[in-house]
Amino acid sequence: MSKRLTGKVAIVTGAASGIGKAAVELFRSEGATVVGADVSDGADVQADAGSDGDVKRLIDGVVAEHGRLDIFFANAGISGGLASITQQTAEDWAEILRINLIGPFLAIKHAAPEMRKQGGGSIICTASVAGIRAGAGGAAYSASKAGVINLVQNAAQQFSGSGVRVNAICPGLIETGMTKVIYELARGSGQESRIGDLNPLKRGGEPIEIAQAALYLASDEASYVNGHALVVDGGLSTSHPFTPRFHILAE
Repeated sequence: MSKRLTGKVAIVTGAASGIGKAAVELFRSEGATVVGADVSDGADVQADAGSDGDVKRLIDGVVAEHGRLDIFFANAGISGGLASITQQTAEDWAEILRINLIGPFLAIKHAAPEMRKQGGGSIICTASVAGIRAGAGGAAYSASKAGVINLVQNAAQQFSGSGVRVNAICPGLIETGMTKVIYELARGSGQESRIGDLNPLKRGGEPIEIAQAALYLASDEASYVNGHALVVDGGLSTSHPFTPRFHILAE
């Protein structure tokens, strides 16, 4: 059986850990040539996903070495903490937006023209269920992820006819470096069983589960998926907050 990304060249940001690391490994196992980038050690190259110069140099270098770029997974992001709107500063917001929203914008800005030259490609941006409605993250983080969802919709329209597809993934609670504190607090207080309790699957997600979604969007199997925000959250966003009074179990 042919591997799903054979012959493809991909870039993944936020590749040193979590979802990005899982995606690098999965894409490579499916036949892609992958360059993982991160501001931290542990990736193939160091690059700041929110820096115009770094992103352009990253893409130019990959194209120069490998002759093409088929996939860009703009995954790098920061949480910014859970401080309230009145507690955060303009500088806090600027940095969160720089990484979480300007980063995907730069990926699209520089990757799409290269992909258009070869007749198409796939750009995937990590958004979040926090970008759909309140209650899943801090205000600045949530606003940045809402921006990503709208960004991919606009980009899909602007690159109409080019063969370049631009989509987003909206993860729910996933165990990564970003959510490490939440998981450690739950485990330390003996409440690990309550992690993910608000979603119908009653568990948190794993980085590989988001990487699998990215693999689908990166592959030709998603050739007709464009401008879409794919939610991968165990069903969390299917409901407004409520207190369950009964459950109907399938027999």
